[in-house]
Amino acid sequence: MNYSISWFEIPTTDLDRAIGFYETVLQASLRKETMGPMHMALFPKADTDPVGGCLTWMEQGQQPGGLGSVVYLYAGDDLAGPLARVEPAGGTVLVPKTLITPEIGYFALFRDSEGNHVGLYSMH
Repeated sequence: MNYSISWFEIPTTDLDRAIGFYETVLQASLRKETMGPMHMALFPKADTDPVGGCLTWMEQGQQPGGLGSVVYLYAGDDLAGPLARVEPAGGTVLVPKTLITPEIGYFALFRDSEGNHVGLYSMH
């Protein structure tokens, strides 16, 4: 097994609001799709990247919140830019940019527009 993660889903109560939040923070376009009862917005990824994920909304699906697993999104070379856009986009910074180790890089944690706790990661 080469990867521990293959797919992640971040639940929403308002998919369009969540799309706006993540597109603002990450400065990337998410692609909307529907699969049966699930409405999704896929995060961008390279065709060769085996790891992917999306925002989800289902009438009777998972509910957002800060008590479950935390997904860390890659924030490019420096997570300071995306983190600075969290609060203007309607989120809350929970843990500021924090050094893990110089060899590993940095992380931060925020609450998104839906109430989920999500992390950011970068080398600088």
